[in-house]
Amino acid sequence: MLKIMKTWKAKSLKQKRPAPYDREFTDEALEALEDEFIDSYVRSEVKPFRMLLKIYRRFWRELLYAMFLYLIKHSPVVCLPIVTANIINFVAYPEARDPTELAVQLALLFLLLILNIPTHMLYTKYYSKVTRRVEAGLRGAMVRKLQQLSIPFHKEMQSGRIQSKLMRDVEAVHALSHQLLNFIPQMLISVVTALVVVLSMNLTVFLFFVICVPLAVGTSRFFRSAMTRYNKDYRVSMEATSAKLMDMVEMTEITRAHALEDKEIKSLTVRLKNVANAGVRVDVIQSLFGASMWVVFQIFQLACLLFTSYLAFQGSIQVGDISLYQSYYGTLTGQVSAFLSLLPAITKGLDSISSIGEILSATDVENNDGKEQLPPLRGEYEFKNVTFSYDKDQSLLHDFSLHVRPGETIAFVGESGCGKTTTMNLVLGFNLATGGEILVDGKNIKDIDLHSYRSHIAIVPQTGVLFTGTIRENITYGMDSISDEELATVLDAARLTEFINSLPDGLDTMLNEHGSNLSGGQRQRISIARAIIRKPSVIIFDEATSALDSVSEREIQKAIDNLSKDHTTFVVAHRLSTVKNADRIAVLRNGRCEEIGSYEELMAKKGFFYQLQTAQ
Repeated sequence: MLKIMKTWKAKSLKQKRPAPYDREFTDEALEALEDEFIDSYVRSEVKPFRMLLKIYRRFWRELLYAMFLYLIKHSPVVCLPIVTANIINFVAYPEARDPTELAVQLALLFLLLILNIPTHMLYTKYYSKVTRRVEAGLRGAMVRKLQQLSIPFHKEMQSGRIQSKLMRDVEAVHALSHQLLNFIPQMLISVVTALVVVLSMNLTVFLFFVICVPLAVGTSRFFRSAMTRYNKDYRVSMEATSAKLMDMVEMTEITRAHALEDKEIKSLTVRLKNVANAGVRVDVIQSLFGASMWVVFQIFQLACLLFTSYLAFQGSIQVGDISLYQSYYGTLTGQVSAFLSLLPAITKGLDSISSIGEILSATDVENNDGKEQLPPLRGEYEFKNVTFSYDKDQSLLHDFSLHVRPGETIAFVGESGCGKTTTMNLVLGFNLATGGEILVDGKNIKDIDLHSYRSHIAIVPQTGVLFTGTIRENITYGMDSISDEELATVLDAARLTEFINSLPDGLDTMLNEHGSNLSGGQRQRISIARAIIRKPSVIIFDEATSALDSVSEREIQKAIDNLSKDHTTFVVAHRLSTVKNADRIAVLRNGRCEEIGSYEELMAKKGFFYQLQTAQ
């Protein structure tokens, strides 16, 4: 009941045009990108590398342009071995070389070196815009999807795991993108140039390259599966620890109050040790992999030097060509080595793409497309033989029937586990009945747009849910253009005026996290003010006074009475004294409506409600 889901109505991607890349990255462009990412994950099986390509397909023109800039900026690297070899050959065989040709080559190399500065800056600018927009789009898509996913999904997935996916996994995807977009152009340019130049000069050396490089690359296969497994273990361990950390922070007061600090420390220490051990395994396998690759490539580099030196000794190539072949072979092996060194980051990034998919590809969503949007509610409800269960073996409500008249205040009481909260979740549409039907103003709740329906509802939970900000911002949350007169009326109705006037900054007083600098009663009255200002047709009080002292309870009860006038009001209560003013009281027992009537009628009946009241 503490989370009110805001549903997201998907807009057709066909109606959206990608914003031109050289224009400002507008809210509309970001929204279109978020829609595309969600659609890609939902419609496709989450195969990480293929999904990575889909994520970047919108920006293929910009990436090609960035690669063109990279070609210019990187050209001195691929040209330098040729110029170096020509200089050595000119020194060794001056009579066979044209000094003018060498001077032209040097001038061209110098020009390319100068161009490296502006082209490198432009290349970085364009690829960074792409990767940062993808990063923003992924996070935005996850935020949108989280608002779209059902309440049961949120209950099953811990908030710490969600936070880890939203921050750590998206950052891993960005790091992967950054490394690949820097490496792929360099690899393509360097490898193609090296092979073409070597092939044009000497077929024997080219064949040596073609044979040796794949042999070196094949060594990496011994490490691939282990790195994939260890990286996944590390991510899962990190997510579990992140979730535990979130729980620890939320439970700090309870832990301290029960002197359980040592137990909490030990529990978390075990998890931190598991994360550290998983991290060590990842580091060791990556280190072993890196060292093995370095040794293998150095051996092949030495083999290339000996082979080309032998050819020069035999007179098959010139002495300066040894430098050229050695440089290009070093380039080839260096690119392959760089790619292999990226494998851990690639493995981690691809695993993070799958992790993000646990949210973006989830199908447990609230679909309101094509459903009827309700006008302002009259607030009439009818439960017809309603049954609800999470599984077939255990029903929480059984054949539950109840008619609620517009403007009526109806309270639900009963022992814990009797179905009170379940009933409220059905009223809100957080869960849908598994049997029977629920009518809202005569319409089946399954056939209406729940987003438009909830816009007419206000809820006051058991514990006031406040965020870090001013009191004004907490009361007017999600509302625009609230006048001071309207706000003053709301403060009076919520019994807050005296309290607000006693504060030096009044409504602009800053609240700590969760409103910890206020009392429970003050927090609850702010929650009631937030409900009043929405001018709802239907109000739900979910045990709004159960955690308060008697003085605060009286103040809250007066505020509730003010808010309940002329509204259909559902009240869930443990303290039976708080429901005396309800028009009717529904007494739930074992998922059924045991009794119903006014307070006086139920007390006179001396049934189950009378027993509950007497026990209190």
